[in-house]
Amino acid sequence: MKTGHNYYVYIVQCADGLYYTGITNDLERRLWEHNSGYNDTCFTFKRRPVKLMYEERFTDINNAIAWEKQIKGWSRKKKEALFIRNWDEIKILSKSKSTNVILRHPEASGLDDTENQQNNTVTLRLAQGDTENQQ
Repeated sequence: MKTGHNYYVYIVQCADGLYYTGITNDLERRLWEHNSGYNDTCFTFKRRPVKLMYEERFTDINNAIAWEKQIKGWSRKKKEALFIRNWDEIKILSKSKSTNVILRHPEASGLDDTENQQNNTVTLRLAQGDTENQQ
């Protein structure tokens, strides 16, 4: 398990209003790549410029990957609630889907930043089933 580094899960809004969710170990470089057109096969290439809407730092790559996979499946409304860290709205939107999933996320427990950075393993019950990946 790779730990001790910084990994970022992020969401950008494209010029056409769609959202792109990704993971990187260098957020500044990755945003530059999205906006410069560095990779002409990237989802965002024809949708530039992009604007950073959300970022979350992890020290464990496995937790970052799990979080990215979870939010990629969320609806547009749920992602927008995440942008403003509105956990009550996320819970409400999750209840509209019936199957619950245990999700590990550093922000959900009220731990201070030091505790969050050390474990990144706080659980939050969210619903499974949102399937709109890039919206």
